[in-house]
Amino acid sequence: MDTNYSDNNHLILVGKVTSEKRFSHEIYGEKFYIFDMEVARLSDTTDIIPITASERIINDEILTIGNKLMIKGQFRSYNSYDKERNRLILTVFAKDVILEENLSEEQKEQAERTSNEVTLVGYICKKPIYRQTPFGREIADILLAVNRAYNKSDYIPSIAWGRNARFSQNLLVGTEVKIVGRVQSRNYEKKYEDGTVENRVAYEVSIASLEVLNEDNKFIKKDEISEEAV
Repeated sequence: MDTNYSDNNHLILVGKVTSEKRFSHEIYGEKFYIFDMEVARLSDTTDIIPITASERIINDEILTIGNKLMIKGQFRSYNSYDKERNRLILTVFAKDVILEENLSEEQKEQAERTSNEVTLVGYICKKPIYRQTPFGREIADILLAVNRAYNKSDYIPSIAWGRNARFSQNLLVGTEVKIVGRVQSRNYEKKYEDGTVENRVAYEVSIASLEVLNEDNKFIKKDEISEEAV
């Protein structure tokens, strides 16, 4: 049976362009660029999300700073080797980039319902880490392996809250789950053994709903996971 991998990983973002494009990579003569997009939260704060897009679906007019866009695509990861360390990099891979004024009526209604929604179907690939904040808020860190075409997988850090956090702490490695949530950015400090500190931004999925699909662990692909992911 053929697998439709777009069913495993799809998202919609609506936000404003906040940076110039910068070159990412080239595959078979097709160039890809990265730009940043500001996406509003309900709490009146914002997330700055990196978007990777092909030159074939973007141009300078679309990427004018301040333009409001709808992005349809996937939340992906890849490994970056820096200073002999393997680092997990997260980005939104755009399959469609639409200017606000070009949205259809259906897309406008969709944008009004949500400016940030991602749906992932994957496998728990690390024992969830459950904890409570000093104020008693329950949190669980989940690393999800989401299969992609050509025998690849994306490794997506996710955070569950409250009842979902309590529930997920007992999930076994290999359990297949479906999560719906939002992509968010978070600033943190990376401390090195020599005492230096580097300011970084982490990207993850904040889980709104979590559903167990099965508890059979034999379907996880044996792909390389970044050291920083585990």
